[in-house]
Amino acid sequence: MSNKTLDAGSATKAPMSGTWRTPFVVIGFGCLIAAIAFGPRATQGFFLAPLSSANHWGRDVFAFALAIQNLLWGAGLPPAGIIADRFGPTRVLCVGAVLYALGLALMAQATSAAMLDVSAGVLIGFGLAGTSFTMVLAAFAKLLPTEWRSVAFGLGTAAGSFGQFVFSPTAILLMDQFGWQQALLIFAVTVLAIMPLSLALRSSGSATAYAAHQSLRDALAEAFAHRSYLLLTIGFFTCGFQIAFITVHLPAYLIDRGLPADVGGWTLGAIGLFNIIGSIAAGWLGDRMPNRYLLSIIYFVRAAAILAFIWFPTTPFTCIAFGATMGLMWLATVPPTNALIVVMFGTRWLATLSGVSFFVHQIGGFLGAWIGGIVFDRTGSYDLVWWIAILLGILSAVLNLPIVEKPVPRPAALPA
Repeated sequence: MSNKTLDAGSATKAPMSGTWRTPFVVIGFGCLIAAIAFGPRATQGFFLAPLSSANHWGRDVFAFALAIQNLLWGAGLPPAGIIADRFGPTRVLCVGAVLYALGLALMAQATSAAMLDVSAGVLIGFGLAGTSFTMVLAAFAKLLPTEWRSVAFGLGTAAGSFGQFVFSPTAILLMDQFGWQQALLIFAVTVLAIMPLSLALRSSGSATAYAAHQSLRDALAEAFAHRSYLLLTIGFFTCGFQIAFITVHLPAYLIDRGLPADVGGWTLGAIGLFNIIGSIAAGWLGDRMPNRYLLSIIYFVRAAAILAFIWFPTTPFTCIAFGATMGLMWLATVPPTNALIVVMFGTRWLATLSGVSFFVHQIGGFLGAWIGGIVFDRTGSYDLVWWIAILLGILSAVLNLPIVEKPVPRPAALPA
């Protein structure tokens, strides 16, 4: 479905021709930011075993810190989105990069559970809120022409996956060569590159005459009263639960099954690689089929892939096959989710409304990471959590079907 009905004139004009911030530059720099921001976060599971072993912790300690990270990442997105919608995303990205780098550096020195909670949990969580691809996609929506948006959403999301593909095996290499603490410090320096790259995404909020005068309170009230937005947001919970559980616990799960650590690295790498294809495809398909059907298919395929993974014997082949299948669906939920928000509400408060949806996503991530650690420590197995992930996938597939892909009724736009 086209999003032009509500959104005609609702985006800031694309960068003027002749300036350095052409659409290609905006997309390119935005994709680099998404890759750098998502890459180190996707490697967190590789530090579970060495960090826990060094400090004689159970897996629940590391899992709780990562659960805090996911929760605060989500909690930080709505206020970060409000600031970005009002003043542009550059300052949000810069502050987020500093917090992110500081969190990674302190995580390397963590010797207590409290210090791990502050570094890996609080600082990286809020850092991710300021640097994640949700900020990038909101900037794309305001800076790029309407006809570029869906594909740009896919490319921005795919860039995060490319970061996962590159950083996952890189983490293993750095840990082997320099140790896990030095690997975290190298990642800390790397994320600071987000600051100069963010200059390409400078923008300010702009919209139709009605939306331009719509207050934040009115925008939130409009969204929370809209049944389709609520269904979309509730369904997004499943995405966070599955992603966080797999990212944090899959490497340890495979080691428990008798496989070497590098299989986990290549499995997560396969997820990142194939999600490049899946995210771009989702952006492309979003212009050619109803996004609610696309989301329903994605959640159902995820559930089926998890079921097959725990049903068949765990071998390097089945792990890579699982990684490839999940990769195609991994962040493919993001382009249609953002596209639906734009269709329903326009771009004026996109960073805010997508931030609220992503907060629910991260509540799912908090529970996926934390429950995974608790269930394993109490039962010695992840089986229960895998089944929860399957059931949630089926539920979200059903919830997205009745979403109405139409603009919310609003007063007629005032003359310019």
